[in-house]
Amino acid sequence: MTQTTAPRVRTLVLLLLAAACALLAGAGPASAHAALTGSDPRQGAVVDRAPAQVSLTFSESVSMDDDSVRVLDPKGKRVDDGGPTGTGGTTYAVKLHAGLPDGTYTVTYQVVSADSHPVAGAYTFSVGAPSETSVSATAQAAGGGFIGGLYGVGRYVSYTGFAVLVGGAAFVLACWPRGSGVRVVQRFVVSGWLALTAATLLLLLLRGSYTGSGKVADVFDLGLLGEVLQTKTGAALVSRLLLLAAAALFVAVLFGAYDKREDEERRDLTFGLAVGGTVVAAGLAATWAMSEHASVGLQAGLAMPVDVVHLIAVATWFGGLAALLVALYRGPADTPVPTDAVRRFSAVAFGSVVALVVTGTYQSWRQLGSWTAFTDTRYGQLLLAKIALVAVLVGIAYFSRRWTARLADTAAVVVRQRGKAGGEREKAGAKASGGSKGAGNAKGSGGSQRAAQLARQRAAVDAARQKRQRDADPHRFALRRSVLAEAGVAVVLLAVTTVLTQTEPGRTQEEATAAGASSTAPSTPSTGAVTLDMPFDTGGQDGKGLVRVELDPARVGANDLHLYVEGPDGTAVDVPEVKVALTQEAKDIGPLPVAPDHITTGHWSASGVQIPVAGDWEVAVTVRTSDIDQVTVSKNTQIG
Repeated sequence: MTQTTAPRVRTLVLLLLAAACALLAGAGPASAHAALTGSDPRQGAVVDRAPAQVSLTFSESVSMDDDSVRVLDPKGKRVDDGGPTGTGGTTYAVKLHAGLPDGTYTVTYQVVSADSHPVAGAYTFSVGAPSETSVSATAQAAGGGFIGGLYGVGRYVSYTGFAVLVGGAAFVLACWPRGSGVRVVQRFVVSGWLALTAATLLLLLLRGSYTGSGKVADVFDLGLLGEVLQTKTGAALVSRLLLLAAAALFVAVLFGAYDKREDEERRDLTFGLAVGGTVVAAGLAATWAMSEHASVGLQAGLAMPVDVVHLIAVATWFGGLAALLVALYRGPADTPVPTDAVRRFSAVAFGSVVALVVTGTYQSWRQLGSWTAFTDTRYGQLLLAKIALVAVLVGIAYFSRRWTARLADTAAVVVRQRGKAGGEREKAGAKASGGSKGAGNAKGSGGSQRAAQLARQRAAVDAARQKRQRDADPHRFALRRSVLAEAGVAVVLLAVTTVLTQTEPGRTQEEATAAGASSTAPSTPSTGAVTLDMPFDTGGQDGKGLVRVELDPARVGANDLHLYVEGPDGTAVDVPEVKVALTQEAKDIGPLPVAPDHITTGHWSASGVQIPVAGDWEVAVTVRTSDIDQVTVSKNTQIG
């Protein structure tokens, strides 16, 4: 490596380390996709008598164990009885001891959302009247601390390894087949495989502690590891390891049999490697898509394959870019990166950018849902930063394409230099041979060794001269600098993407905020009526809003039900259809359908709604905003 290139490579390494350190330093408790959208009793409520149970409603399904939900009395003693049970798709309840005295009770929860992230929180309610309590209602730390930071770094390394492995292999197959015999390129791709494998094993070991206690000792708990293997994320990590075994075979063929084939045989093998490599790359990408944000929420069946395409496009662009950088700076003099390879990669990178724009636009709509979420949520702010970095990267890539177009192909120059040097070596060899004959047989062996040593020295000098001549090309020098700048921005962009995957999507955050505001709103117990506010989003045009259900007097027997639908701005709106169903899971009653009549804009009503028994009832409302767009939202409430 020359004195001018070494500082640039060191700069790139420092950027990589800085991004990883920033990721570790900023790794607090993970913002999960799941959010608490309702509870009974609600936060801050004062109830006349102790409830039989506490129920929590989340924005998506979550996984729990026996200690996931705890209810503590004013002295900090647990008053919950048994583990939590599901009373609906996203609603979970824990029973309480009978005859609880008056005072303030604290509910704490720590669960794992369906997209693999831990989420924790706490709130209080009071029986009879509020009292002093020794329990802190501050949310528990989930996914934070040293283990959380290490888990975040593991995720970053796994994304980086995936990009290097997939992008480097794609660069060799699609752009520079001769590069399969270049040792520095071989080491680069293999390092991606090693990084991804090591990071996957690390994540598997850290997973139990990351979603649980956060203690270092739990990393080595085999019982906890067994529990992790039974989860969706554990299965995804194990599947990734199995696919990495297939990837190892692919790499062995790519840098073994493939390199030793003649041109025609290599073309035949290229097709098989391309198909096999694509299948393995898609499988690896699917281990993320099937266990994280894409696997839950709106249109999950479409979001997962879109996420696979997005990840492969990122890897092809970033990994190929890094492979090109390594080849430009560290490639041997006798095997320079040809102009055609750079031009082919430029076309591949352009296709990757198009795929990223299409899939990224869909993902942004799915995870944000509104323009305000760009600026009002952390997810939206990070996404804006990512978009800005992509724009910078595309701008630098534009200059790289310009330098590629101007790049002088030095292959002919190198061939001419080789021919000239070869001729000189033949003349020198002939001269040395003649001299050795004159010296006699006694010096024949020593002369032959000396000639071989001189030939090696001349070859080394010749290679260094060829490298200097190639590097002297101003267009190639400019291309190196622009590719180095692209790689530096890509390193930072990958760090932002890693943080983004651990952040609660803007759509969920806004829904949770709206639900939290409605759950803390004062109720009107004097009439015995209950009011339930439920945000909804059908995913279609004009599909967002709020549905309010009022049940009066909320007792056993006949009740009046009023249903109101509001748009995002709070104005009453009509929708094609609304349906209500009442279910009591504990006694296996329901669902009892209710078909309210349309009264006026945004208002439906039904009278004589019969509630057969008292207890905890789930009120589910199905809202249809078009022929194909509908969603069902639900909340639980005490009746009777």
